Amino acid sequence: MIQKSGAQARLFGVSLLAFTSLTAASVAHADDAPPIAGNDLAEGSAIVVTGTKANEIAPVTASLQATQPQAVISRSFIEDSLPATADFNQIALISPSVSNFGGVNGPGLSESKAQIRGFQDGEYNVTYDGVPFGDTNDPTHHSNTFFPSNTIETLVIDRGPGNASQLGQATFGGNINMFSRTTREDASVEGKLSYGSWNSWMARALIQTGAIKALGGTEIVISGQHIETDGARTYSPFHSSNIFGKAVIPLGPDVKLSILGTYNQNHFNQPDKDGATLSQVALYGKHFSLNNDPSSQTYFGYNYTNKTTDFEIAKLEVVLSPMISFDDKLYTYSYDNETLSGSDVTLYATATPSAIATANMVKLTQDGASVAGIPGYTKTNKYRVWGNIAQVHWNFGIATLTAGIWVDFADTYRQQRDVELVTMAPNFAEKKVKDPVTQALTPSNIKFDQNSNTDHNEEFAELEIRPTDQLKITPGIKFVSFKRSINAAYNQTTRYPQQVSNTYTATLPFVTVNYAATENVSFYAQFAKGFLAPALGVLYVDKPGLSTVEPERSTNYQFGGVYHGASLSIDADVYVITFNNKFKSAPAPNQADGTIWFNQGAVTYKGVEGQITYAFDNGLAVFANASRNYAKTNNPGVAHMQVANAPEYTVATGILYKRGPIRFSLTNKYTGRQWAVEGQDDNYRIPGYDSANASLRYEFGKFRVGVEVENIFGTTSVTNINQGKTKAFDQYFYQPGRSVTADVTVKF
Repeated sequence: MIQKSGAQARLFGVSLLAFTSLTAASVAHADDAPPIAGNDLAEGSAIVVTGTKANEIAPVTASLQATQPQAVISRSFIEDSLPATADFNQIALISPSVSNFGGVNGPGLSESKAQIRGFQDGEYNVTYDGVPFGDTNDPTHHSNTFFPSNTIETLVIDRGPGNASQLGQATFGGNINMFSRTTREDASVEGKLSYGSWNSWMARALIQTGAIKALGGTEIVISGQHIETDGARTYSPFHSSNIFGKAVIPLGPDVKLSILGTYNQNHFNQPDKDGATLSQVALYGKHFSLNNDPSSQTYFGYNYTNKTTDFEIAKLEVVLSPMISFDDKLYTYSYDNETLSGSDVTLYATATPSAIATANMVKLTQDGASVAGIPGYTKTNKYRVWGNIAQVHWNFGIATLTAGIWVDFADTYRQQRDVELVTMAPNFAEKKVKDPVTQALTPSNIKFDQNSNTDHNEEFAELEIRPTDQLKITPGIKFVSFKRSINAAYNQTTRYPQQVSNTYTATLPFVTVNYAATENVSFYAQFAKGFLAPALGVLYVDKPGLSTVEPERSTNYQFGGVYHGASLSIDADVYVITFNNKFKSAPAPNQADGTIWFNQGAVTYKGVEGQITYAFDNGLAVFANASRNYAKTNNPGVAHMQVANAPEYTVATGILYKRGPIRFSLTNKYTGRQWAVEGQDDNYRIPGYDSANASLRYEFGKFRVGVEVENIFGTTSVTNINQGKTKAFDQYFYQPGRSVTADVTVKF
């Protein structure tokens, strides 16, 4: 069970102290203080986008105030051009340099992974209302588990580490920043129903209370949705329910409190180690996943997952004077994954009958003989995270100083146990292992049983200097301390009791420049250092003290420009990023010492990116964006090889029409050639592929009807390959093919 830590009490105490002292200080604040407000095209964020015709219709745009390459995606594109089930990676895909794989069960109907310039999930940050989140063993993400599209107002992809105040564990690969649904001054109720391919249906409701005068103008938005589908793949149903709520509460003319929470439940049938072998594809097609044969490990009744998450934020914003403001975010979130899975679903239709019979053996007692059975395992991964982000902004005319602190604590419990899937009896299948200290024998049905925690804090400061009205220069610095600890009854990999920890630190400088050459042209430049702490797995070794692994480091250089004309919007950039200290493991020189971790190798990322939109006077617009991305190793023996899952280029094109009651879009994203493993092995080369989508909506009165066609050409190209023990056991992932969804929305 997850226990509440003393760190939680410290965290809430710090936040409460800041709340009470600064709220009291604001009581006598002058009425002419600058307002706390948002903007229109990037609602919920602090980003200001010029409201030109091109920007109002463009699927992707950027701000003239940008200090790094940027893609802003508004709610209108999410509503008008994407299926309601889309996850945040599918929303981000329209942007330059963004690719993804996964989502093989349909849009948002199974998890996906995004890449930015070739940086993989876990090498960039994902935030929600400025709060970084991710798994606690490494900072990876679950795309359809926390924030379905009904919880997102605006999505901003920063292709760079940002300034010192941009927070997260992976500060060098970029940022996917989501912003929550905004509240409205006017009351409304909206309902939506959709039905489409694979017997997929969704019901959604959204309620805006408007400003409630009896509560001082408090505004509340509530949204809920439920999704059910049979899924694109065989025997792979997916069920999801989400509820989201947010209240914005004025506590005075210069004090605002925002409280939000979202709760999500997903249930789906899928193997823990997913994907189809080529033998399975040859017999059952590209969408094979599970079957209805109870004598196989691939039986759908033996392979399912229940995921439950919640996410809560309380944000206080205070204007203390015309010069000084303060904001504080107190947050918590949790993740609970309970999985049952076959031990090796690649055996079905891949191995010989004799090999399958040999694999389908279990041991029902600690030292008993092997008997026929169906081997599998249970898996738990659950964590609770608490955090607080506090920062002060001091505007003294020629410059604005921002300083703050981020503290983040996580408690995690993870386990895996072998079972016989028919009876759920323990399967004592693991090798015998003894505690090297007590000589106690580990039960052979336990793969691991582990508690761990992280203790993460960052102090940051940046100074936006404005020597002229056109020029902004922002140097900054960030101090990082990140501690990982394990207290395991049976540690992963070693399988005996261990208590180990390690602390990683970094000092990261930043400098950004934005120059407004004219009212509609700006240029920017960025220099930044990045940092990524090693994953929890570096502590899964017999002798952690022998490992010499240090955090991965990066140095970022970027330059670009933005133009916003009345009908034309353009931005482009070039970048060079050097990435050092890659994590690597190997057997220790003394074989008895087991595995050690160290740093070896580097990667150079460089490229050029751009996007353009032209809007005609009749509501029609055309857009295109593209990137050429070089992401190659500098490792001994494999130098100048494109890294795994890093497309060499991306291209997005489209036509959009928005006038009167009609909304239409036709878009295509082309993902260029890539390799599923490092080294450019032709056995793992993935050719480029298209994903073309069309959407048409028509409004009449209170109703809006629409239809979307995803993957118009029905392509089922390979998007990723997971290596198996041999080539025959490699697992392939394909596009899910064409899907059609119709929906109707009513609004009061």
